[in-house]
Formats: sequence, structure tokens, C-alpha cells
Amino acid sequence: MEQAQKALITKDMLIGEAVSQHPEVADVFLSYGLHCVGCHVNAYESIEQGSLGHGMSTEEVDEMIAEANRYLTELEKPKGPFSVTPKAYTKIKQLASEEGKATWGLRVEVQAGGCSGYKYNLEFEEKPRENDTILEEEFKIFIDKESEQMLQGASLDWIEGLNGAGFKINNPNAKSSCGCGKSFS
Repeated sequence: MEQAQKALITKDMLIGEAVSQHPEVADVFLSYGLHCVGCHVNAYESIEQGSLGHGMSTEEVDEMIAEANRYLTELEKPKGPFSVTPKAYTKIKQLASEEGKATWGLRVEVQAGGCSGYKYNLEFEEKPRENDTILEEEFKIFIDKESEQMLQGASLDWIEGLNGAGFKINNPNAKSSCGCGKSFS
């Protein structure tokens, strides 16, 4: 008998709690019209209360919660050595085109440093280095062997929210990370 997966987000969670534990769901909430993600009341109002208060039906609330959990579940699934979300590929291709580097690749690298011991570095490179792993789906991704070990099962995503936008690496190998999300241990 298959066990039901435990929900990561529930409608009785406080909006602020859900967004602080899983910042990725802010985009889902915003797409449904739940703009309380950046409001001072989000620390006191449940997802259900905020949604119903802004005119959503109970069915829409349930649909939004289900979509948020599907999104989080997809982010958590290991997808081989390293994966890139469709939103991240779209942004990578856009930036590469704007910089005149549409035929180049994106280097994803782990370097020593940062406030937690290691930091991520993303930059366009014309050619791969010797011994790089090259992922070729929508855009070439170059990863050196040392970085590849630390990025097993990790994914690169593009996040847009009230606090800004940027690339985010969801790394199941990181024991801890700093507040900026650019450094880990």
C-alpha cells in the first residue's frame, strides 16, 4: 500500500510561515492573487484566512495549496547529477542573448568562501574546461568534477518575488546555508 505524501504547505499555516520556510511558493501564491506574501499581516493570518478574505473560493484555496505542494515536491526530487528548471533556462537564455553570448555555456561552480564555507558562482564561458561535465538541454551547462560532487541532486531555479529576483540553487547536500542563499556548508 502506497503511503500518502505529507503536505509541505497546509491551508492552516500562517502565510509568513509558509513563505519563510518555502520562499519558492510566493510565486504560486502571487499567481493566484494572494498578495499577502509581503504584507505585515502575513505573520498573523493563515493561508486560508488570507485567501478567503481576498475573495478566493474554498476550491481555489485547495487548488493553490495543491499546486504549491506539487511545485515544492518537484524541486525536492533528485533529477540526476544536476538539473535546471524551465524558468531558469528561460532566464539564462535571455541573459546570454542580451550579453551576446547565446552560443556560450553557463558555468555552475562551487568555490571556497562565503560566510558558510562554500559559495556558488555562475558565469558565462565560451568553451568548457577539460574534464567538465556538460549538460545540454536548452543551454549548455558546464560543471567541473569537484563542483559536480557537491551538486549531486541539486537544481538551479529562477525566483521572482517581492524581495527581488535571482537564481537559486536548491542543494540537498548543503547542511546549512546563510541568509543570502549564496553560501552553504
